[in-house]
Amino acid sequence: MAALTDGAPSPQAAPETAIPRARGAWWHAYVCPAHGIELDHGAPLGGRFPDGGARCPRGCRVDTEAVRGAWTVLSHQAWARRIRLLAHRGERAEAVRLLASYAELYADLAGQEHDAAQEWMLRGRLFHQALTDAIWAVNIGHAVRTLAERPEAAPHGTAQDPAHADLAPLVPFLDELETAALAARTVLVDRGDLASNYTAWLNAAGTATSRAAAAARGTRWAGRERWITGPAGLYAHLRAAVGDDGWEWEGSTYYHGFVHRAALLTLRGTAPAELPADIAGILAGMTDALAAIATEGGILPALHDGPYLRDPLALEWLELLALVAGSTPSARLEAAAARARAELGPADDGLDRLLGTWFTGPPLPPRPAPGPVTVFRDAGYAVVAAHGVHALLDFGPHGGSHGHRDKLALYLYGAASPWQPDPGQVPYGNEAFREHYTSTAAHPAFRVDGAEQRECTGRLRSADATSVTAEVDTAYDGVRAVRRIEAGRCHLVDVLTVTADRPRRIAAQLRPGTAVDVQVQAEGPVRTVWHGDAETLYGWHLASVPVTPFTRPGPGAADDPQHARSWVDFTTDSDTAVFVSVYQSADRGPGVVDVGLAPDGRTVEVEFADGTRSTHRTED
Repeated sequence: MAALTDGAPSPQAAPETAIPRARGAWWHAYVCPAHGIELDHGAPLGGRFPDGGARCPRGCRVDTEAVRGAWTVLSHQAWARRIRLLAHRGERAEAVRLLASYAELYADLAGQEHDAAQEWMLRGRLFHQALTDAIWAVNIGHAVRTLAERPEAAPHGTAQDPAHADLAPLVPFLDELETAALAARTVLVDRGDLASNYTAWLNAAGTATSRAAAAARGTRWAGRERWITGPAGLYAHLRAAVGDDGWEWEGSTYYHGFVHRAALLTLRGTAPAELPADIAGILAGMTDALAAIATEGGILPALHDGPYLRDPLALEWLELLALVAGSTPSARLEAAAARARAELGPADDGLDRLLGTWFTGPPLPPRPAPGPVTVFRDAGYAVVAAHGVHALLDFGPHGGSHGHRDKLALYLYGAASPWQPDPGQVPYGNEAFREHYTSTAAHPAFRVDGAEQRECTGRLRSADATSVTAEVDTAYDGVRAVRRIEAGRCHLVDVLTVTADRPRRIAAQLRPGTAVDVQVQAEGPVRTVWHGDAETLYGWHLASVPVTPFTRPGPGAADDPQHARSWVDFTTDSDTAVFVSVYQSADRGPGVVDVGLAPDGRTVEVEFADGTRSTHRTED
């Protein structure tokens, strides 16, 4: 066998498999240092790092040890998914051959942790991180189990004569993968990290590999308590990691889906109706959380940390949503699956459509559709859906290492248009852009004296059938901010009130995700026109004190920071400011023609083209 390395695949990599003979590093390093864009994957199943370096969409070619190691991660993960796909398609001989190649590679690494891993990492064997080992091992385990359970599999034998002769050589490999997952989980639990998203995948890996080994042996699986029902198993993890409102504790759309997918992968072969009542409730709540933030056109906002757009993410969403459909279905999420499939185009490998028998019984009853106002008290999100405008207010906990400094940020979407989205996050290996996307400056929040908000938690003040009010008083010393979002008859009203202990420079920020026109009027509100995907949003903006609207280019969403967008700051030097914005999606009722603020600053007045008016409070 060729020598193993920690970076580039060996030039002697076996051509018949094209599986890299190298150990993977940290996939987050696969990012352009100049532009913050994830590098092109090239041909991850080809077994060779791209000639001339990995390509950046902006023209760079990057070739470093870290980037080569990151590409190797992507290649190994692509191969594991490929093997699983072959198993589901019944291409048994090729799947077994590739699995044997991985068993040989893993055996060569026996007893070795990855010595090039960063100090903070929970180390793996084939990759820097045990988490990455686990994600890879889940696909390996499920591939073997699928082969063992297919109708054309060899007939069952005896304890001395394994049930599946072609799978028997893989059993020691599977046993080692389970042992590695257990060792890593023990480290996490011993340091008090049962709720970590790592735990979800270590349980998924332990379950997948141990069940695969039992299926290959033709014996009954004996790991249920260890991996599912025990004190560190799936159920215990979900009880610790998911709040009463259904959100995984970090409040990140990506990591919520990450944990949800791991849980449903772990439950293969389970009848949803036979789950413990509280676990079924947790899984249903996790589905409801995604359904409530999803737009009618299938956008899943990239709240807090996690990628904004990438093909592997779309594949993950398709897999998760297929598993959701088989367990706790939600009609609202069908559009999200359709959108992910459209984003993928020819990169869609169809794996999600092969998971229809993942669960042994019918799904639980369909989840109810979300209402016009949904409040998640634990995660600290509120969704207000108002006549074509999908608004999301962030007021809750910071979210740990995956949180952003964006308290009272207001995100705006159409059915298919990210008018003012949470911009997501770049691969973590680009430290400068990673810091930018966690910053207050990057979000449609408020800033004081040009400084960053603290990592802090706001609180809900009130919520009813049409409005939500939240506040925060710990983002800056001596500053209190309140934001009220209300659905009107055919429009949305946003009122941000900032009160300081002395005159300060206060800014209310707009961070468009689409093209926007900003129009200062000789009299009356500043006007904005937001150009979406076959949707147009109109905005009217004014304040209780004189403000300066300042427009400048800023980085776009995290999938391409170089795609500049118009940033708009409404800035004033004052100790108190009330910022008012009224939004209306085109063709949604009589058009708004004017917006005003009463002299006492307590009432917003909206006038429509049909001569009618509506009034809205600025505070509760």
